[in-house]
Formats: sequence, C-alpha cells, structure tokens
Amino acid sequence: MKLHELRPAKGATHKVKRIGRGDGSGHGGTSTKGTKGGQSRTGYKRKMAHEGGQMPIQRRIPKRGFNNIHRVEYKIINVGQVEQLAEKYGITEFTPENLYINGLIAQNDKVKVLGNGELKSKFSFKVNAVSEKAKATIEAAGGTVEILK
Repeated sequence: MKLHELRPAKGATHKVKRIGRGDGSGHGGTSTKGTKGGQSRTGYKRKMAHEGGQMPIQRRIPKRGFNNIHRVEYKIINVGQVEQLAEKYGITEFTPENLYINGLIAQNDKVKVLGNGELKSKFSFKVNAVSEKAKATIEAAGGTVEILK
C-alpha cells in the first residue's frame, strides 16, 4: 500500500448537502428550511433563552429568599492574623489604604476587625468597623482603634 492509495472506509464520508442550488439538487425551493416564519428567513437569530412560547425556565422556577439592597459587606481581619500580616507586609498602621496597597483588599472594600485570636504587639487601626472583643484586645495590647465613616 502506498500513500496515494489511501482512501477513507466505505460509508465513512458523505456528499455535502448543497442547499439553495436549484430544484434539480433536491434542496432547492425553500432550501430545507420549511415554509414561512422567522426561521426560514435570512438573518434570523433565535432570541436568547427563548423556548418557543413555553414558559421560560426563569419564570417556572420558584423564587425564594430576599436580597437586602442596603447590606454592607466587610472584608474581615481577625486579631490573630494581625501580627502575621504586619510581619509579612511590614504594616504598622492598619488602614484600608495600606491594605489595598499590599493587595489584601479591593479599593472600595470596607474593613472590619474581629476578636478571634490574640494580639501581643501594639498596632493602630483605622477601619470601618470593629467588634467589642477586638477593640478590647487591641487596647489591652496598647494599640488604638479609630472607626472611619
């Protein structure tokens, strides 16, 4: 067998259906698109998520719960993480600007300090929110807390 003698297996290939090339081709006339309606027209594009008049899935599925549009999301820092972050990034004052510069939060994120863990060193905090336990822990270590608006 030589390279020029290679052929696909019998029945493995089919003739291409040439649509709209006259009645003699067997695919002339309406070009296999049926008669009339949007789908037979040129330039037709199906509407996204349109289910042909059937009730769409987003309307069939029951709605549950509630999204509070006034919810305030905070990025959380625990008191136990503070010394590790200070050592790793060289931070002495924890402000949203310093945390953003070091890639710990996004530019418009709000920061809340929680009291999980221990604090041995003295740090100053200028954050958006602080828990009572965290405030007590920071002040016991000699640090300061200022709440930003």
